[in-house]
Amino acid sequence: MKENVTFGDRDKNVTFGDRDETSPPATSDEFLLNIGPQHPATHGVLRVVVTMDGEVVKDIVPHIGYVHRGLEKLFENRTYEQIIPFTDRTDYLSAIANNFAYVMGVERLLGLEVPEKVQYMRVLMAELNRIASHLLWLAAYGLDMGAFTPFLYAFRDREEIVSMIEEASGGRLTTNYFRVGGFVHDLPREFFPRLRKFISRFGKAVNELDTLLVENAIFVARTRGVGVIGRGRAVSYGMTGPCLRASNASFDVRRDLPYSVYPLFDFEIPVGRNGDTWDRSWVRIEEMRQSLVILRQAMEGFPEGDHKARAPRNIEPPAGEVYSAVEGPRGETGFYIVSDGTRKPYRVKMRKPSFSNFSALPEILRGLKIADLVAVMGSLDLVVPEIDR
Repeated sequence: MKENVTFGDRDKNVTFGDRDETSPPATSDEFLLNIGPQHPATHGVLRVVVTMDGEVVKDIVPHIGYVHRGLEKLFENRTYEQIIPFTDRTDYLSAIANNFAYVMGVERLLGLEVPEKVQYMRVLMAELNRIASHLLWLAAYGLDMGAFTPFLYAFRDREEIVSMIEEASGGRLTTNYFRVGGFVHDLPREFFPRLRKFISRFGKAVNELDTLLVENAIFVARTRGVGVIGRGRAVSYGMTGPCLRASNASFDVRRDLPYSVYPLFDFEIPVGRNGDTWDRSWVRIEEMRQSLVILRQAMEGFPEGDHKARAPRNIEPPAGEVYSAVEGPRGETGFYIVSDGTRKPYRVKMRKPSFSNFSALPEILRGLKIADLVAVMGSLDLVVPEIDR
C-alpha cells in the first residue's frame, strides 16, 4: 500500500507495509555499528564506524579529530622555551619521551653539547616512563578483556614509578621536567635509594603480570592468531615500536638511530614472530624487562657533574632545520623543527607513533568478529591526543 504524504511543500511517495517492488532486495545482514567517541574500549574520544555482517567485521572507518587541538600551529606561535609544556600533552602517558625528542632537536639547532650527567638522567627518566606507560597499557587492556586483577597489580607498581618521577620533577603525569641543555633541577637525594629498591623487586612483579594476563589461557585463546599483520605491511603503514617489532621487524630508534648515551648500554630488542595481538602484548612485557636492564646499568655508571649546560637565556637558534627522534613507549616519537633565526620556530611537525599504528587498523580487523575488535584495538596501545595533534 502506498500513500502520498506531504512534507512541507514537497510530496513524497512513502511505502507502508510490503516492500516497494522497485526497492533492491536485501542480500545480506550488513549493518553499521558505531563505536565511540565515548566508549571505554576506544580509550579516548575516538570513533570507529564498523560495517558488520552478523558478527563479522566487513569494514571499518576510523573518525579522528574529536580532540581538534592544533598543537603544531600553537608551537609556531610560542617561543622555544614555551613549547616544552605542550610537548607533555601530545602524549600524556609519555611526557618525558616527548620532552626528550623536542629539547634534543633544539640543542642540535643550537649546536649545544650537554653534560654526560644530563644524558644519563634523561635515559633514567625515559626508561622509567616507558615502564609506567606499559603498565598503564596492561592495566587498561586487562579491563578491556575482562580481567580486573592485573589492573590492581599494574597500578601498584606504576605508583612507585610515578612517585619517583614526581619527586624529581614535581609532576606525576605532565612533568615539564626537561629543559634545553638539561633539567629544571637535579635529582633529589632520595631518588637513587628508591630506584635501587624498585629495580630489586620489579623483576618479580613483571613475572606476576606476565602470568596474570599475557600467559593466561583465556587471554592466549583470545589473542593468539588474531589481528595479524605481516612485517611488510607493518613497514608500509609506517608502524613503529612494539606494534612493528611484534611483526618480526627489529627496529628500535635507541639502537638503529642512536642518541644520547644509549650506545653505552647492553640491552636486547624483543621481536615477535607472528605479528598478532598476543605478540604485541608479549613484546611490551619483554620491553619492561629490558628497561630494567638499562636502568641498572645507568644507575651503576651514573656520573657526577651538573644537571644542565650553559644555554642562552633567550633561545634563538640560527636558521636551519632538524629532525630529532626517540624511541617512545608507542614507537618513534620525532620532531621536525625549522628555524628562521627568530625566537619562535617557523615550522614544527610531529611524528607520532599512534597515528601510523592506528592507520593499519582497518586491514588488521577485516574478517574478524566484533569481540576481536576490542582485543585488537587495545593491543595497539593508542593514545588519541597524539593522533589529533
